[in-house]
Amino acid sequence: MVKTDVTFPSAGLKLAGHFRTPENDVAGPRPAIVVGHPGSGVKEQAAGLYAERLAGEGFVTLAFDAAYQGESEGSPHGLEDPAQRVEDIKAAVSCLTTRDEVDPDRIGVLGICASGGYALSAAVADHRVKAVGTVSGVDIARQFRLGADGTQDPAVFRGMLDAAAAARTAEARGEGVQSFDLFPDTAEQARALGRHVFEGWEYYRTDRAQHPRSTKSLTWSSVDRMALFDAFRFIDLIAPRPVLMVVGREAETSWMGVEAFQGARGPKELHWIDGASHIDLYDKEPYVGAAVAKLTGFFGARLAGTPAS
Repeated sequence: MVKTDVTFPSAGLKLAGHFRTPENDVAGPRPAIVVGHPGSGVKEQAAGLYAERLAGEGFVTLAFDAAYQGESEGSPHGLEDPAQRVEDIKAAVSCLTTRDEVDPDRIGVLGICASGGYALSAAVADHRVKAVGTVSGVDIARQFRLGADGTQDPAVFRGMLDAAAAARTAEARGEGVQSFDLFPDTAEQARALGRHVFEGWEYYRTDRAQHPRSTKSLTWSSVDRMALFDAFRFIDLIAPRPVLMVVGREAETSWMGVEAFQGARGPKELHWIDGASHIDLYDKEPYVGAAVAKLTGFFGARLAGTPAS
């Protein structure tokens, strides 16, 4: 396949992406898939892996860094703004529509982790998106409000909102951008916070997948931006366009996939990967292979012609 560095605008910011085209010669424009990265990730990690694998299956793909993250523009770095993240996906779709290699009537979106929720939100309002897939898809706002497993004490998030308010005051007084670390310093500290945190630490902070541009901290102003976001609120409006949710059977976050699936009207499918945790689906075999096979069949069938919008 051929990988090309590209940039494109999103709400006044320049985003950086990797545009991949299959090597085999096929006459005419191809179906294409936007691939969004997990929260704190970059295009060179899980999103890039899925984009590469799907390009190997014959799709044009575009994996990109969200605004304020990776190589994309936006200050302060490390801001997680759900509204901007949704806009970024729409902007990536716009980028694909300008490419001669792409059939603009056959564009799908794949969101991994937080981008799963953002992809669903983007598809609600953007009818250029003809099919939506998620892998370990979550609503990042629910994760902050309720915890990865949905059982977090409400006092935790109230405390975070207090800290976010204090941070805005500090910034207004000229004390600089206020942020917090996403992961602890050591494996022992991460294990003490539970399996999901440890797996995130292992993925982002060790040789397994760490990348110098991945976000290690978020600004406190990200928290109150997430307070009112709801990725699943209007998911029923995606119909009659299809939705596929690929979820690890062992994922602590799987309840969010179930909740989103229940809200969608269809056509829809919730596909379980036995033995996989949330982050196993980022890069571990045989789980990634199973997910890619399912996604290939889904996007291959749904983007074969011009679906209903």
